[in-house]
Amino acid sequence: MAIRNIREIGDAVLNKKCKEVKEMTPRIRELVDDMLETMYEACGVGLAAPQVGILKRIVVIDVTGEDPYVMINPRILEMSGEQTGQEGCLSVPGKSGIVTRPNYVKAAAYNENMEPYEIEGTELLARAICHELDHLDGNLYVDKVEGPLMDMTDLEDEEEE
Repeated sequence: MAIRNIREIGDAVLNKKCKEVKEMTPRIRELVDDMLETMYEACGVGLAAPQVGILKRIVVIDVTGEDPYVMINPRILEMSGEQTGQEGCLSVPGKSGIVTRPNYVKAAAYNENMEPYEIEGTELLARAICHELDHLDGNLYVDKVEGPLMDMTDLEDEEEE
């Protein structure tokens, strides 16, 4: 396993649509392992393959720090409700913004063994699923931000006051 470089806003790979994974190969398995390690190292809750420069429909998500989801060729089946809150991205370091997302999401995907499964999530998990799946179609959260993009240091200063 290895830590991969996270591509940042302005890198063209982040604006491209990803291709489906046809079969699990040793290289894809290594990519998934590297993505998990990279996500944890960066203290993120999700990471999509284009964020490490690979145009494949793969995301990893772990909102608890101990329950990772590997989602290969994911697609959203249902969404409902609404939540508005702060959102950030490992590819947009030091920034955050207010984004409205569904409060409930049901998605279908394949796991690291290419076995199909469904996942349901609310709140942070729903937000993470939507955010990461957006990456697979070349979309960044900054395009959905309501109001200005804020510096994380400004938020930390407000919390200390």
